Amino acid sequence: MLIVHHLNNSRSQRILWLLEELEVPYEIKKYYRLPSMLAPPELLAVNPLGKAPVITDGEINIAESGAIIEYIIEKYGQGKISTSLEGAIDDLYFLHYAEGTLMPILVQKLIFSLIPARSPWLIRWFLKIIFDELARKVVEPELKKNVDMIESHLVKKDWLAGGSGPTAADFSMSMSLEILQQEKIAHPATVAYVKRLQARPAYRRALMKGGEYSYGPKL
Repeated sequence: MLIVHHLNNSRSQRILWLLEELEVPYEIKKYYRLPSMLAPPELLAVNPLGKAPVITDGEINIAESGAIIEYIIEKYGQGKISTSLEGAIDDLYFLHYAEGTLMPILVQKLIFSLIPARSPWLIRWFLKIIFDELARKVVEPELKKNVDMIESHLVKKDWLAGGSGPTAADFSMSMSLEILQQEKIAHPATVAYVKRLQARPAYRRALMKGGEYSYGPKL
């Protein structure tokens, strides 16, 4: 049986959502973040980088969200997730854009806030000034361009690749857009999109099975 090595408050939540949409039988092996918010060392036994998500399917072991999403849809999709020819381009683009462009900006924003907060109190104020200014000049302009681009796309479509339901792009993008909504950075069409995906029965089942996930709705 397919096993999802699931870390709380992580990208692996979207893998559970995908599997619930496809109604694929699977097992969850749960791991919990350390007080430092890093993944526990037990994940190193599953993947040499000790990161989540990771799935094992028989002898197959796959990490990286995009690769996992593509593998699951190809092997278990049975035509349930498909796009038009036009939608396939958007599906491919946003599947890889999520981790290739958007998430690195959000991670950089987080790191710039964590460095001062976790520094010795004597220099904390000084580092906060420096990293706040770096965020303002480096991160925020890039984030605004991306948020505006996503909004202009979702104004025209219910789902990233069009059509009547989620595709690979939506599973890949979900966590980043949930973060934008939670941080009150997302624009109206993006907020509506997040609410739409969070209202799906499969999403809610995944949330109940996965446990702690700070970016989803309260059940």
